[in-house]
Amino acid sequence: MRNTEMAKLEGLVGEWQTTLSDAWFLEPPGTTVPGETSIQWIGESLLFVHTTFGGGGHAHSELRNVLGRSDANDRFVALYEDDRGVCREFAMTFGDGRWTMSREDPDFHQRFIADVVERDRILGRWEASDDAGETWRKDFDITYERV
Repeated sequence: MRNTEMAKLEGLVGEWQTTLSDAWFLEPPGTTVPGETSIQWIGESLLFVHTTFGGGGHAHSELRNVLGRSDANDRFVALYEDDRGVCREFAMTFGDGRWTMSREDPDFHQRFIADVVERDRILGRWEASDDAGETWRKDFDITYERV
C-alpha cells in the first residue's frame, strides 16, 4: 500500500527532458546543458530520481536522489549523490505547486526551489550560501519538461 504522504509526489513520476542553464560555472554566458531525468517508485514509499547531463560538447555527469519520508517526524527527506562521489542529505517539502530541498551543513548551505507547473513542467533553481544562509548566490536554473 502506497504511503499516503509519499503519494503526493506521484506527479513527479515519469520521464523528463532536463535543461541546466544560467550557471555561474558555464562559459560563455547563456550556455545550456541538455539532460534527462527519470523518476520511478521504489516499492511503495520511496522515489528514485536519476538525472544525466551531457551532450553539446559538455562532459557527461550523473546524479541520483532517493526521496522518502520520516513518518514519525512528519517530514520528507532526500538523499543525493553524484558521480564525483558527493553524498548529501536534504530536508524536503512538496505541496501547493512548490518543491524545495535544503541543507545546512558545515561546508556550506544549499537549497533547491522549484515551481511545479501543471504536472508537465518544473522550473527550479539551485542556490548556495557560504556564510550560513546570510547571503545566497544562484548556482544554476534547472527546467524539467515531461517527455
